[in-house]
Amino acid sequence: MSGHKATPVGGPLLTRTTGTLLAITLVGAALAIWRFAVGLGPSTGLSDGYPWGIWIAFDVVTGTALACGGYAMALLVYIFNRGKYHGLVRPALLTSALGYSVAAIGIIIDVGKPWYIWRIPVSVGKWNLDSALLEVALCVMTYVIVLWIELSPAFLEKWGEKSGLARGLGAFMDKALIWFIALGMVLPTMHQSSLGSVIMLAGPRLHGLWHTGWLPFLFLVSCIAMGYAVVVMESTLSSRAFGRVREDRMLVSLSNVIAFVLLVFVAVRLIDLVVTGKTALLFGAGGLSALFWVEMALFLVPALMLLAGRGHLGIGTMFRAALMIVFGGAMYRFDAYLVAFNPGPGWAYFPSVPEIVITLGLVAMEILVFIVLVKSFPILSGTRPAAAATK
Repeated sequence: MSGHKATPVGGPLLTRTTGTLLAITLVGAALAIWRFAVGLGPSTGLSDGYPWGIWIAFDVVTGTALACGGYAMALLVYIFNRGKYHGLVRPALLTSALGYSVAAIGIIIDVGKPWYIWRIPVSVGKWNLDSALLEVALCVMTYVIVLWIELSPAFLEKWGEKSGLARGLGAFMDKALIWFIALGMVLPTMHQSSLGSVIMLAGPRLHGLWHTGWLPFLFLVSCIAMGYAVVVMESTLSSRAFGRVREDRMLVSLSNVIAFVLLVFVAVRLIDLVVTGKTALLFGAGGLSALFWVEMALFLVPALMLLAGRGHLGIGTMFRAALMIVFGGAMYRFDAYLVAFNPGPGWAYFPSVPEIVITLGLVAMEILVFIVLVKSFPILSGTRPAAAATK
């Protein structure tokens, strides 16, 4: 196992990879500016029947779940006292901070009057305390700030090499960080379950295979599974890209935890359908039944793979299982917010080209900033100096 001390990867920031990502980001940014110039109508496929498209279903609902690696690892390290995973926390926090920041940008692009968003946290007297969206908005806004504060020791370590002020702030953060970690436990628990509550309010417009009173719990459990899967994928891919020694033993030891979370999700969803008398929908809802079973397979198969491989599990199996979990979780959330949502006859939605390109630009920006930050600041542990940092 490699050492847990984080070090910058180093190497040039402008490479063929980062240049390509920057170009995609700029194209997406240009189209986002055009969307603000012409409005949502001409630039998107949104309508009164489908007020939310891929910017919400993918960038926010799915993107924040994929960004829950920091939350999932913090649960393991700080709540269940598994300190051996500490080396995975900082890169997971970076992934989370970037994912939630991109989700926040997605919301700004999606809403009709984003220049009023600042009023949400300050207009306390006008809050609708029965609104699940209010809780999501407040928690996401706060959590973005908390995540960057949790990650701040990485920046202060680097800047502290030349600045006494940064060293002083670093010493202060060492003492204060525990409070932000605690806050970072509460906020995603609240808003991830509230994302399930929001779509639960769609009532009969959401197909019965997805609509249940357990939606808040299923959204919370799915984000934890997706968070662990992203940690495995991020660690494996960054090890290959930057020539780091892989944390194989540490990643493989996560298999039991991941399998348990996946089986809880599958069991709750199936038992709920039986108890609520919806078993006829399992095979009688046409294409939606097929989508349901694909989702279930993408949760159940990796759970069985991880359990069957106990004692001799390889990192390749872990990566394939993580990939399935990411697809399964993304599909579950995408289906709940778009595919299985039916606002009534006469409405249809397919994302416009600008919607798709802007989403690609946001994803490219997230990867680009990740590469720049891990090359510049001590975020990844076990880094080999002068490794494949030119990628």
